[in-house]
Amino acid sequence: MLDVVAVVVEPQASFELACVADVFGVARDGVPRLADFRLATEQPGQVRAKAGYQILVEYGLDVVRDAEVVFVTGWPTPDDLPSDSLTDALVRAHANGATVAGLCSGSYVLAAAGLLNGRTATTHWSQTADLGRRYPLIQVTPDVLFVDHGDVATSGGAGAGADLALHIVRRRCGNALADTIARHMVLPPHRVGGQRQYAIQSRRRHHTPESMGGLLDWCVDHLTEDLSLRALAKRCGVSPRTLHRRFEAQLGTTPAAWVQEQRMMRAATLLQTTDLPVAAIAASIGLNDPANFRKQFRSATGVNPNRYRDTFAPATVNNVLARNS
Repeated sequence: MLDVVAVVVEPQASFELACVADVFGVARDGVPRLADFRLATEQPGQVRAKAGYQILVEYGLDVVRDAEVVFVTGWPTPDDLPSDSLTDALVRAHANGATVAGLCSGSYVLAAAGLLNGRTATTHWSQTADLGRRYPLIQVTPDVLFVDHGDVATSGGAGAGADLALHIVRRRCGNALADTIARHMVLPPHRVGGQRQYAIQSRRRHHTPESMGGLLDWCVDHLTEDLSLRALAKRCGVSPRTLHRRFEAQLGTTPAAWVQEQRMMRAATLLQTTDLPVAAIAASIGLNDPANFRKQFRSATGVNPNRYRDTFAPATVNNVLARNS
């Protein structure tokens, strides 16, 4: 049985803590008990959660030092450094052989403690650039769900914490138990760490000048047509060089990259909302070679189209259980 401790702070991120608690702290009928799961904080007692409720935490940081797995389940703000007592507890736990994991903004705590120096790490996608600026000794990997080095691990935002927790179960206790817990939680049984935190981040167009807006709208409605730079420039009545400069100046990207993004966004939507075969989706966005489409989609999202559909398409309890069985 694993000795697992979740470090909580005020105001505590509710979802990150819930991800860990549901994996390690919930007893389920017919499932072997996995862990002795405890919450710890610097001053035991009531800890306010961001959602407004109070959490009763019985244990202090002394239980962190001897734990086998320690989760820092979020951190209020990157501007606040962890206290000496918290840093010491995490460093000692790590020195004693524990896996120390930072979920979402909890990665900042591991970074401040020096546990990520010379390592790859991640955090919520909106904070990866900031984490890299503050801690230049860390190689920050944006977008991925989690990074696990065995002794230290970090995850992206929200549900990526559950992915990392299940990954640790898989590594420590085997695939069967991890898959069983995932089924009970109605989660995909295994999302690999290198998968993107989010599929494709669309570029906002509401600030696009009217001179570009008409062309962009037309492109989105005609993804199967020739959208090469030369074809688009001809449609606008300008030279290819002029159109290329406009894209870079007004959108911060090239015409080819923008068109590619729109095609992948449309494909992602179709994968989530329809049962169309992959080949049909590829043709509907102007890519008639399914193999080429799969390659491009994987480059854009980090996963192949079928895995994307399995992960992100709406699912009921029954069909997730059936798919995972």
